[in-house]
Amino acid sequence: MKLKCFCTISLAASFVAADWQFKSRPDLSPPILNIAIPANQNTSPGYLFAAPFSGYADNKNHGPRQAAPYIFTDKGELVWSGFSYFSIWATNFQKGRLNGEDILFSFEGSHNPDYGHGHGHVTILDSHYQTIKELRAGRHKIIDKHEFHIIDEKTGLVQIYQPVPRDLTLYAKSEEQQWIVDAIFQEIDIESGEVLFEWRSLDWISPDESILPINEGQAGSGFNSSDAWDYFHINSVDKNEEGDYLLSARDAAALYKINGTSGEVIWKLGGLPELSSDFKIDFQFSFQHHARFISRNGSKEVISFYDNSAHGTENKDGKTVSYAETSSGKVIEVDNKEFTAHLLREFLPPDGLLSKSQGSTQVLSDGHVIVNWGSKGAVTEYNSKDEAVFHAYFDSDLLGENVENYRAFKFNWIGEPDEDISLYSEISADGEASIYVSWNGDTKTQKWRFFELDEEGEKQIIGATTRKGFETAFKTNKIKLSNKVLVEALGERGEVLGVSDPTLSQKEIIPAGGKKVSTKNSFSNYFEWRMWQ
Repeated sequence: MKLKCFCTISLAASFVAADWQFKSRPDLSPPILNIAIPANQNTSPGYLFAAPFSGYADNKNHGPRQAAPYIFTDKGELVWSGFSYFSIWATNFQKGRLNGEDILFSFEGSHNPDYGHGHGHVTILDSHYQTIKELRAGRHKIIDKHEFHIIDEKTGLVQIYQPVPRDLTLYAKSEEQQWIVDAIFQEIDIESGEVLFEWRSLDWISPDESILPINEGQAGSGFNSSDAWDYFHINSVDKNEEGDYLLSARDAAALYKINGTSGEVIWKLGGLPELSSDFKIDFQFSFQHHARFISRNGSKEVISFYDNSAHGTENKDGKTVSYAETSSGKVIEVDNKEFTAHLLREFLPPDGLLSKSQGSTQVLSDGHVIVNWGSKGAVTEYNSKDEAVFHAYFDSDLLGENVENYRAFKFNWIGEPDEDISLYSEISADGEASIYVSWNGDTKTQKWRFFELDEEGEKQIIGATTRKGFETAFKTNKIKLSNKVLVEALGERGEVLGVSDPTLSQKEIIPAGGKKVSTKNSFSNYFEWRMWQ
């Protein structure tokens, strides 16, 4: 009889619930993408950027074992695990440009899933994955998780939810419901932290425009500052070349264009009912995310956004509020002169997804589009003909249940990690050595070259192999158990990019009975065998 739970508890405490995907990095348990439509030569070049997390409040039921920012290939191979690079909950992970250099950034801070709010700061990493900046809001405010967007490589747009007391007699049933969220955005000089522009929703937008009622017994019922009514809920901010801003206000189900000098509302697009819109439109959307300016031609502007068309359980019966059968990515054209809005492109999910929160739509330079399905934990790439050429969920099997991902993107990226090359070597009873090598975040290595060090420290080459995915395996019968091995990383011209520390080979784990421990199983198999010897 085996008591599997006896060993699993020890495993979780010692190895951060690692599942031994990589022999050279047993501490890493990245999500395993569940790819429904495999990528082929028709997908756009670049890597996938995402930060999947558990949609369960207790993080145990499950979702990813290691929620963190990640870089993947669209074949599902890990490129970089950001687990431990951000000390707390992280989201909105992207590549950006800052002062002529490629960087990575992510929000990190607290996460309140009931209210859809976060409190923290933006952490910026260089191409070596080293922290170079932590950016915070100005004027005694705290950045929310929803937005950080770099403008002209120098300034950043951030968004803030600030509870304030107000007379809500017109909207609430109780006199005690007196708290409302003032939705704020700031444009900040990233280097100095100076606030260059600040806009507050309560200065310009009446609570009359909210389509989210203030209901007693639901999140945001307004009884105190921690439970303030989130009537507007900015979830994205962009800026065009003319200096005006584009806001997505989820709880007004509308996009707003804001004068970048005065703060006045130039126009409102959408809202429920649509009679509140300044535009005549030929499509419907609601509860949207991630609005971005794409291009401008005279009075016409092209805008992309993610159309959730669902909000959660905010109606009086506790049912999901939805205005379409599925969510979608959308690209639209607005005419600022004629005040008409026209749907140019629409991206429907391959499997009927309706996400009640989160989501993003990224238009790539080649016309391809990346749509991230938010609370449904999936991502799709569409070609220029609006056909799905890649579709995946951000984890598999039980770990994929209720996995969520706020935004996902595709970027070209060159990573040059300061982390050491990781090497693991083991020798079987018949003398065959298996060497496993990885380098978290490296994108430049093309080949691995392997060496044996004898007892005097003399180095002898034992072979080379082409790099294969995150971890490359190499087999040889040319080394002795008493000798160490090391590996060199070679670039595309054969140049040495890095060298591992020498590593002593381990005896291959073969329990009594002669059966090897499968590398596809977790460490619990090994502990289980050891416990019953």
